[in-house]
Amino acid sequence: MGSKNVIYEKNTIEFVAVAVSFCALLESQETVTKETMVDRCQKILPLLYLKAMMLPQVELLSDYEPESMVSEEEYESLRQRIAGILGEQDDYLEVFHPDMPYSDTPVLVTLSEDLADIYQDIKNFVSVFRLENPETMNDALYLCKENFKEYWGQRLTNAMRAFHAIMKTHE
Repeated sequence: MGSKNVIYEKNTIEFVAVAVSFCALLESQETVTKETMVDRCQKILPLLYLKAMMLPQVELLSDYEPESMVSEEEYESLRQRIAGILGEQDDYLEVFHPDMPYSDTPVLVTLSEDLADIYQDIKNFVSVFRLENPETMNDALYLCKENFKEYWGQRLTNAMRAFHAIMKTHE
């Protein structure tokens, strides 16, 4: 199967569907409670991880990256809204942070930044897919898969752990 066909494979299409749902959850302007946000994230984050793990192998077709569709203002607005919903439970201690080996104390990170970082990459991917240009879609898939392995996959699993801890405190 040629490299261009991977964009239409079942696993790619399923990842796109979950990615769109993830973006819609974070973009929703409805007022949600912390409990609702935790519940929804606990359900979609593992699915997003699973579908990312199942993406097909893909090769980069061009030498340039698709442009970023998420502005700094959109990123920061989203991050602040999530932080507002989660309140004091936005913060958590992270043991897999790159600075951890050099720190005498645990590193404090936020769920809002984790989710905004994941969103930024996923939204860029989904936005490129909506353009329906096969070569650009292929390269967006490649970059999304690489970024998952190198960056946002770890943030996603960290966020799942933190959301699980929040859920346990609300039982």
